[in-house]
Amino acid sequence: MNTPPSSSSPPLRSSDEQLSGDPVRQGLIDYVLGLGDDALVAAQRMGEWIAASPQIEEDVALGNIALDLLGQARSLLTYAGSLLDPVRTEDDLAYWRDAHEFRNVHLVERERGDFGVAIARLLVLSTYQCELYARLRTSTDETLGAIAAKAVKEVDYHRDHATMWTLRLGDGTEESRVRMQAALDQEWAYVDELFDGGHVPSALLDAGVVVDPATLRDGFDRRVAEVIERATLTVPDVPVATTGGRRGEHSDALVSLLADMQVVARAHPGAAW
Repeated sequence: MNTPPSSSSPPLRSSDEQLSGDPVRQGLIDYVLGLGDDALVAAQRMGEWIAASPQIEEDVALGNIALDLLGQARSLLTYAGSLLDPVRTEDDLAYWRDAHEFRNVHLVERERGDFGVAIARLLVLSTYQCELYARLRTSTDETLGAIAAKAVKEVDYHRDHATMWTLRLGDGTEESRVRMQAALDQEWAYVDELFDGGHVPSALLDAGVVVDPATLRDGFDRRVAEVIERATLTVPDVPVATTGGRRGEHSDALVSLLADMQVVARAHPGAAW
């Protein structure tokens, strides 16, 4: 499976270079890559909690969530790779791109933090994904619609799980409440990037292929605010972080994460199992 791009094929190029003569097609590639990279990187971070969470049942739960996200990443990266010229596999895109070629948001690449951070991040990400995939199910692109129809059921469970823990920690002990609020405050600085639609071509929006992320914000805010209020916490009011993940601008945290994720594939190019 872990096979590098063929030596006879040109290397993966940046979004400005790849298929520059067809900006709408390139816009679709970048859009799908963004969703796939969000899921892939989030899965890798979530997997770090296996054998590290507060209880063994949570090891299993977070491991299953990581597997759901990995499945979504595989579907999306396979589709994105099929649109490239030459075609790339999911493994090519996962293991043989460098950090600047990834299109994920900064929220998912940040270092693991404590358990409260993991739950706050999952609450934010899964609520956004619920809104996104519920809308994307009706995409005029049959492949995107089918991926979304499956994914929305999975991320709805992820949101329920994050909600349960947010309520438990927020309305628990004084220490758990303080730490859960601090976790929300940390992650909230990265929320705005999820809803930045500046990278989505208007032609794809007009054709009903993709969803403008900006239109998802109201539903997201309403759902998250309800959970935060029930947990006796406060919706954060913090400065927006400087990001740029959709443009390939990433933190050192992603570089480190990719080094761990890609080391075996790059140490043994061409290996199969």
